[in-house]
Amino acid sequence: LYAPMNESYLRELGADSVIGGEFEEGVTGVYRQVMAKGHDPFEQPLPTISLRRQDFLVPDRAGLPGLDSYARLQMSPNDARITGYTEASRGCRHLCRHCPVVPVYNGRFVVVQPDVVLEDVRRQVAAGAQHITFGDPDFFNGPQHALRVVRQMHDEFPSLTYDVTIKVEHLRKHADLLPGLKATGCVLVTSAIESFDDEILARFDKSHTYDDLEAVIDTLRDFDLALNPTFVTFTPWTTPDGYIDFLATLARLNLVSAMSSVQYAIRLLVPANSKLLELDEVCDLVAPFDEVELAHPWKHPDPAVDRLFEDVVEAVQRCQKAGLGHIETFNAVWDTAHAARGVEAAPLVDPRTADVEPLAAIPYLTEPWYC
Repeated sequence: LYAPMNESYLRELGADSVIGGEFEEGVTGVYRQVMAKGHDPFEQPLPTISLRRQDFLVPDRAGLPGLDSYARLQMSPNDARITGYTEASRGCRHLCRHCPVVPVYNGRFVVVQPDVVLEDVRRQVAAGAQHITFGDPDFFNGPQHALRVVRQMHDEFPSLTYDVTIKVEHLRKHADLLPGLKATGCVLVTSAIESFDDEILARFDKSHTYDDLEAVIDTLRDFDLALNPTFVTFTPWTTPDGYIDFLATLARLNLVSAMSSVQYAIRLLVPANSKLLELDEVCDLVAPFDEVELAHPWKHPDPAVDRLFEDVVEAVQRCQKAGLGHIETFNAVWDTAHAARGVEAAPLVDPRTADVEPLAAIPYLTEPWYC
């Protein structure tokens, strides 16, 4: 995704070819050209971004480290499942302004042939996989295709579990399909919530509201599907009080035990060609594109928010080094946010209370998603 957006910089570094999107045909073309006539003269065989449909081959994972070298799904303290990875689709049909998929795929998505996906899963199960992560940017871009894949997968491997990523908008629109996910082994749904603030959600063009989110959380719990929420917690529109409200909402929605600690300190990235640059207020805020950083640098209009971000990063890192749990980390961030306002606050979440769901009851990947 980031190669086409940073083509000029990569070519300055010496790249002969920059290929993004549906890249396999382009990479194959590069190989054939080099084998035929070497590097000089060299012409890139396809445009920088290709969205041409392809007949996929089953990925050849020979030579990679064993699956036990990668992230696992932690179902409970004594149940860590070796995890494989596949994709049933690529790209995304949506145009969320902050998303790095959008400048490349621009609202398009392509499906991977079900027989290719299933053979990929089959080989990974033979290599020891007990759980599969579907890396589709949104598993419900093509909901019938997605369900066809997981139903066939479940028929062949009834004990295999899996997780997916789905937009809040799709979780609400296709709530009737969630029992099908549960029945075929889905145990975890990652969703890019991004914010609880409807104005920020509108700027991101997320196509959901806070009320939609509340309805989705209730529905997921009805079907016993765990939610892995992700956020962009620091944006140009974040305020110190707004950040405290964000934390209070996490507690009210009983999401604290589902939060990966890194999510408390995610700062908005404005990459090249980001649709955020369609907003005048963003253009007025960001600095010129920094090719080395691969982003438009920006500072918050209120320096106190940038200081708060740095303080939260420090608090999260301190908790991680100490091996503290989700609730202790939350309370440390809660303290940090109030200290930035010059006030003290009692811990908001008491780990002894019955309404706080223990982490052991919530499946999570040992390598957390960032977006």
